[in-house]
Amino acid sequence: MKIDSRQFRVREEDTVRLKEWPTRVKPFYKSKKHYEKMLAEHVAKLSDRQSLLYAHNRYALLLIFQALDAAGKDGAIKHVMSGVNPQGCEVFSFKQPSAEELKHDFLWRTTRRLPERGHIGIFNRSYYEEVLIVRVHPEILRGQGLPDEILTDDKLWEHRYRSIVNLEKHLHANGTRIIKFFLHLSKDEQRRRFLARIDDPDKNWKFSRADIEERGRWKEYRQAYEACLTATSTTIAPWYVVPADDKENARLIISQVILDTLGEMKMSYPEPDKGHRKELRAIRRLLER
Repeated sequence: MKIDSRQFRVREEDTVRLKEWPTRVKPFYKSKKHYEKMLAEHVAKLSDRQSLLYAHNRYALLLIFQALDAAGKDGAIKHVMSGVNPQGCEVFSFKQPSAEELKHDFLWRTTRRLPERGHIGIFNRSYYEEVLIVRVHPEILRGQGLPDEILTDDKLWEHRYRSIVNLEKHLHANGTRIIKFFLHLSKDEQRRRFLARIDDPDKNWKFSRADIEERGRWKEYRQAYEACLTATSTTIAPWYVVPADDKENARLIISQVILDTLGEMKMSYPEPDKGHRKELRAIRRLLER
C-alpha cells in the first residue's frame, strides 16, 4: 500500500490544532510479516539513496525528531536508519544544555552539529526544545543568563520562531534539506507505555518520577507544540505530524517521508571526465596483466 506522505505534512498556512490530527490511522501493513517486508524495502531504498547523496556531495539532509516521552523517537531512528552507512550519518541527542552552551545563543549548540554536504544528520530533540520545554518551564529560561529586556519581552517566542525559520531558510539556501517529525502520541497510549516500562526490568532505567510530572503538563505541552508547528512549518522545512500510537506504522510513514524528500533532490553519480576515463582504462590494462 502506497503511503501518501503529504497527508501528514503541516502546510505553511495551517493553524495546527492537535486534536484534529490523529494519533492512530489505518495501518499501511496487513500483518507483522508484511510490516517487516515493507520496512526492509524502505531501508534498502534509503541505503541506496544515501549512497547517491554521499556521491553527489551537493546536499545535506537534516532530520529532526520531537515528541513527548514514550512516543518512540529512539525506536524510529534505530529501525528506519538501520541500513544507513554510519560513515555518512550522525545522530545527536540534545539534553540539558551545558554551562558552556548556556553562554551562547540558543541555536549555537545545535548549529555546531549540522551535517556536512553528502551526509545525513539526525537530531533527537533539537533547537526546538528552546520553544517547547523552555516555554512550559519558564524557570529554565530565567537560568540561561539572558538580559532582562529579553526575559520581559512579550514577543520572546515570536522572536525565537523567527530566528529558527531564518536559520532553516539559510540552511536550505546552502544545500541542507530539513525534515521535521513530531511523533503525535495519545495520552492513553503514553500511559500504557509507561506501565510497560515499569513492568519490564530492562526498561526501568527509562522511567522516573520526572516523567510523571511532565505528563501532568500535558495541556501546556500541547499548546506549546501547536504554536511551534504553526509558526515554523514552511514549504522548505516542513513539519510532519506522525501518528505515533502504532510504532510500526509510524516507522513506515517516517521512512516514506525521507524517501520522498531524497527523491525530490536532483542528484546523480559523478561522471568521470575524459582524462579520468583514460586513466581508468590504463589501470584496467595493468590489472588485467
